[in-house]
Amino acid sequence: MAKTDIILLKPVEHLGAESDQVSVAAGYARNYLIPEGLAIPVTAANKRRLDALAKRREKREADELQHAKDLDGSFKALQLYINVRTGDDGKLFGAVTNSQIAEELKKQFDIELDRRKIHLPEPIKIMGDYTVEMNLHAEVHSKLKVSVKSTNPNAKLPEKKKEEEPREEKKD
Repeated sequence: MAKTDIILLKPVEHLGAESDQVSVAAGYARNYLIPEGLAIPVTAANKRRLDALAKRREKREADELQHAKDLDGSFKALQLYINVRTGDDGKLFGAVTNSQIAEELKKQFDIELDRRKIHLPEPIKIMGDYTVEMNLHAEVHSKLKVSVKSTNPNAKLPEKKKEEEPREEKKD
């Protein structure tokens, strides 16, 4: 299969970031990347453009890193409250997901954050206080305190299950 070298003008998932020079199938470049304005072929004139793209990318990445560090500092002082419907036993009708946490951040603190940067091992299904990991940048990881409260006045926090004690086997 024929390969061709191109310069990416915008980030392309699973291929590269802005200003990267990559080798792809000729048809992929000719039929998709170049017509969509995502890439340009490698030529002498376009290589000069590559320098300008690299500078712009470097500045953007530095700004993103600084923004992530600023967010990290503010998350240490914040506590997010989420009110949900629950039964009398404290179990949620549904679950609190990373999308809902992102929406509440926007409502309560006017912080826009992509839901994919919020890491929940599994959705929250029980009332209580949680610490949620946030992957703000490749170099910046933060934690956010999330408190899930019930709108039901009769709801009680469920008791934590007692850890089963190891059974002793009878020896005869």
